[in-house]
Amino acid sequence: MVALSAEEARRLALASLGFAGSRPKRASVAHVRATAKRLGAIQVDSVNVLARAHYLPVFSRHGPYRPELLDDLTHGKRELFEYWGHAACLLPIDLFPLMRWRMESQIEGWSGLEPKRKAYVEAVFREIAERGPIAAGDISIAGKSTGPWWGWSDGRLAVEFLFRQGRVAVAGRKNFERLYDLTERVIPSSVLDAPPISPRDAKKELLVRAARAMGVGTAKDIAQYYHVDGFWDRSSAAGRRPIVKPQPMFDELEEDGRLERATIDGWKQPAYVVPDVAIPKSINARAIVSPFDPLMWERSWTRAVFGFEYQIEIYVPAPKRVYGYYVLPFLMGDRFAARVDLKADRKASKLLVHSAHVEVGRDESEVADALAVELSAVAEWLSLESISVARKGNLSRALRRSLR
Repeated sequence: MVALSAEEARRLALASLGFAGSRPKRASVAHVRATAKRLGAIQVDSVNVLARAHYLPVFSRHGPYRPELLDDLTHGKRELFEYWGHAACLLPIDLFPLMRWRMESQIEGWSGLEPKRKAYVEAVFREIAERGPIAAGDISIAGKSTGPWWGWSDGRLAVEFLFRQGRVAVAGRKNFERLYDLTERVIPSSVLDAPPISPRDAKKELLVRAARAMGVGTAKDIAQYYHVDGFWDRSSAAGRRPIVKPQPMFDELEEDGRLERATIDGWKQPAYVVPDVAIPKSINARAIVSPFDPLMWERSWTRAVFGFEYQIEIYVPAPKRVYGYYVLPFLMGDRFAARVDLKADRKASKLLVHSAHVEVGRDESEVADALAVELSAVAEWLSLESISVARKGNLSRALRRSLR
């Protein structure tokens, strides 16, 4: 049993998630590769207010780099692949065998499809086999979408079904749109031919990797990293989510010496860490963090570890937003110090700071100075020529002064 203070738990989490090291002058492919390996999952999201979500985690940890490096690791070198991890994610290629159980759980629902629907999906599969890589919208029998958000066409629904089953994979992207091809033409044969892993063993390995990435968390926290709790999985064509109780797997992992139970000051539930964890004496992080960063995935975990309340307000009606549309937390030291509502105005070549708020108890001038440096790095990375700070927020005046 490991006993940790709240401060130690916080430092362990940040070190595990890659915020403990010093930044290079310019991040290379080695830094991109190391980040993907350390996190074990980089979330992909269509939000492009500042930059695509999957490009931000490497920047937050290592500063400016060429985003094409991440693209090449995924769609060129095939060291990463796209699939459902925490959400839609880029995953290290060695996780593919560990995700087979998830793919097979989708195939189980195949028998529940009506014959007409099944025949349509097979027709889409045959067209991908003949024409791939191909976008869902380019499938000849796709039909029309029924709305701007999730009103997917029949073709898109069929492709996503095949993708969940692992029968097709993402071969690349064009203007962010996925290009699908047969899995055997995307995933390296050495990975496809790997010995099968039982679902239980695969899930246990995912739990260990999640614990290593997070540093510390309760069984529920760790299970949610890759959603071993069943969130993304379906047990039938009706879409029912199976009830998964991961605690027995944690008990086995503890008994096997692969995880160790821990107590954290102020936590009611026991936590878990990987054995022999090294806790740094201090963390001197400076990072603007994406809402889609693993640091922010599970709000209850972020609140427990950092005492930080956060809600992404993209889907909140404008009059009810507290901090703004696309708000990114600012990490300073081993705590969150501020939050900024950012937008890249590419036409005007400006980084827009719609609002800036300092957290309670933080020194306004100190935070503004550190945040100004990070915003300048963001502008440089995105090739934006200037930074414009609006007057909204209790940190905006100090931030404008620091940027001058």
